[in-house]
Amino acid sequence: MRGFGVVEMGKLAWLERPDYECGDFDAILKPLAVAACSSDVHSGLEYPHLKDTILGHESLGTVIEVGKCVKDFKPGDRVIIPCTTPTWWHPEFQDTTHQDAGGMLQGINFSNYEDGTFAEQIKVRSADMNLAHLPETITLEQGVMITDMVTTGFHGPELGEIKYGDSIVVFGIGPVGLMAVAGSALRGAGKLIGVGTRPVCVELAKEYGATDIISYKEGDLGTQIMDLTHGRGVDCAIVAGGDAATLNTALAVTRPNGFLVNLNVFTGISKIEFDYLASGAGLMGHKTIRGGLCPGGRRRVERLVSIVEAGRFDPGKMVTHRFHGLEKIEDAFWLMAKKPRDLIKPVVFFE
Repeated sequence: MRGFGVVEMGKLAWLERPDYECGDFDAILKPLAVAACSSDVHSGLEYPHLKDTILGHESLGTVIEVGKCVKDFKPGDRVIIPCTTPTWWHPEFQDTTHQDAGGMLQGINFSNYEDGTFAEQIKVRSADMNLAHLPETITLEQGVMITDMVTTGFHGPELGEIKYGDSIVVFGIGPVGLMAVAGSALRGAGKLIGVGTRPVCVELAKEYGATDIISYKEGDLGTQIMDLTHGRGVDCAIVAGGDAATLNTALAVTRPNGFLVNLNVFTGISKIEFDYLASGAGLMGHKTIRGGLCPGGRRRVERLVSIVEAGRFDPGKMVTHRFHGLEKIEDAFWLMAKKPRDLIKPVVFFE
């Protein structure tokens, strides 16, 4: 089989692989739809340790084969494949989050520890635990956004323990930030501030529940946020874009006993330093700092599907560019790398 991936840092190519062998608890699938992600770009262009690896982790598939111990899926089933697909047999599940069972971030296998999903075949471990059926009521656009963008964005409000009426700011309203906005609104946020400039994202952020949009072009972000919250600061600041300096701005506008949640991947740095005053005289301000890899697994996906089916929001609206066929994965990847102003998410369809 063929797949698109990284040969070495900065060098992308089509790679040849033998067809997968199906283990007792595995499923082999052919792709139904795949989406390119900023993480694919980081992996292909910025990570020196990643070599000879097929990229991709946002995917829908059609089952080709299942192992003899798989009970809930059969050939021909259309499924949602979460980007986080841990081995659910690990004993550390009794001590930690499933994303970190077996070691920190070990739950995200695709294009990290194993080949990813930009290929003619996709292999999924622990199929009964990791796959979810794709209902006819869910479009391909909605389904492929659930695999990563929705679960990642929604993890921000979860980590921030958002309550009814809380004031929230989301730094960066790309696809993850947009889903953080939608998730915050669904959890009952009051004032909900989005930070961004791209018109296509601004429009969708308002549709998903943002009450205010601010931009660095309009002045200091911290000042704008404090003005909008009448000097109190926010109950939760979610960082879904920007650089390490953004974390300090977010920390500064987080009120005492509030939450700073990071969902952003920072590359090209070896350490992050927190500002003394922003943190409250050296982290004395009773501000909780959290971050985490998005939850995966079947029940997580099924819950998110239920929200979409109920019409609470439509994540498919983030799909701005559509391609068709395996060969177009490469075009989708480079489009995500360039990030034109009219882009939110590109998706490649296989039917």
